[in-house]
Amino acid sequence: MATIKDIAKKAGVSVTTVSRALNGYDDVNEDTRKKIKQVALELSYSPNAVARSLVSKKTRTIGLIISDINRAGAKDAFAYEVLCGINDRAGDLSYDLLLFSTNPSKQMEKSYTALCKERNVEGAILSGLRLDDPYLQEVIEQNSFPCVLIDIPKTGENVAHVTSDSRVGATMAVRHLLENGHRHIAMINGHNQAFVSRERFEGYKEALEQYGFSADEELAYDGKFSEDGGAEAMYQILIRNPDVTAVFCASDLMALGAMRTLERMGRKVPDDVSIIGFDDISISAYCSPKLTTIRQDKYELGYQAAQLLIDMLENRTDNRKLLLNNQLIVRESTRRLQE
Repeated sequence: MATIKDIAKKAGVSVTTVSRALNGYDDVNEDTRKKIKQVALELSYSPNAVARSLVSKKTRTIGLIISDINRAGAKDAFAYEVLCGINDRAGDLSYDLLLFSTNPSKQMEKSYTALCKERNVEGAILSGLRLDDPYLQEVIEQNSFPCVLIDIPKTGENVAHVTSDSRVGATMAVRHLLENGHRHIAMINGHNQAFVSRERFEGYKEALEQYGFSADEELAYDGKFSEDGGAEAMYQILIRNPDVTAVFCASDLMALGAMRTLERMGRKVPDDVSIIGFDDISISAYCSPKLTTIRQDKYELGYQAAQLLIDMLENRTDNRKLLLNNQLIVRESTRRLQE
């Protein structure tokens, strides 16, 4: 394996000049720099990342910590799109990315700070955390290791967040149903330890209040952010609240489950019940009927999270929060209620 000494010998320059040329210092003559890079290419030189990090005290590596990643979530591909955004932006900025899968029991065994130090990452992005997860409590209380939270709006000296506007998105969804004449609107929400569940419920209430209606918490059901959970919640709605004409689902996956139940119960979407989701996962444009939903840009969430973390690591920003807008996508699963 070629070393900088080999490059220096072949190029006829000092080792120091080679080092400074390859590391981008501006005190090296441009012709000399080009010559050194050409020699490095001819010798198939590859810098030793470990040695470089020892000198610079930086590893140029960030971590992505995802909680409760499993096969059941493969259909919505949320985590994958976020990962793609993070990976692309980190790569653009010459940072490597390490992926860690965690859950509450793992978090009890090894602290967030210990995990990051052990794997030699400079900072981390955390996605999918529950509000009662140990890692979130550690991040908030210690505030010692640079991190960006996705969809949890907590900030501090070393803590930032990137979120999509769940409350406004939910208001947009329910307003769409109200504008189409629906007055008996139920909600299938996720579990209460997700910040987005709380925000989307608030958005559901706000839309109803804007039209002069009060939200009935008995019309909000827990769909556990899963397709099966959405299916069970829809069944309960049909049994307990037969006058419901529309349902706002806090995720597309739960909306798919709700539509499955309606089909099995002989109800048509949207003729009998209108359904609107949240996320705009890929399958929502191909299911039958095609799902009306709120689009949030999952890729952009990841992309901006990586940008914000690296800006923090390189002291380029004091900003610690970024809010992304959502968009209503009207397809086939909602219709105007006939009077």
